[in-house]
Amino acid sequence: IEFANVGVVFGVFGILTGMFWAQFTWGAWWSGDPKQNASAIGLLIYFAYFVLRGSLENEEQRARISAVYNIFAFSALIPLLFILPRLTDSLHPGNGGNPGFNAYDMDSRLRLVFYPAVVAWTMLGVWIATVRFRIKRLESTHL
Repeated sequence: IEFANVGVVFGVFGILTGMFWAQFTWGAWWSGDPKQNASAIGLLIYFAYFVLRGSLENEEQRARISAVYNIFAFSALIPLLFILPRLTDSLHPGNGGNPGFNAYDMDSRLRLVFYPAVVAWTMLGVWIATVRFRIKRLESTHL
């Protein structure tokens, strides 16, 4: 659950900062781009995950059903974010079946910042989720 919490927070921040970037780059806060829409759908899928977890009272049933749903939710993100937007026209790089981040999409100097930033944000998310998990474990042992 902690990784899903951190993922949703990062997803909300991603959509919000992406909206500022879209306003600056394309002149509109939301342009209906396939990647924007797919990201919003992905967040809605994970919001439904939290609703599902909150609606079940039996702890074992909640764990089992939400684990199965989480597998579905994560599996749905791959076609939503990486496959479907490449099959349609998009304002983002890598549209229309072309691979993203080729020589025309990203300058090599930007790659020196982009890829380490992706790794750093991933590590930060794992660290936050691990700290939250440890806090919950400590709280449950002291009760």
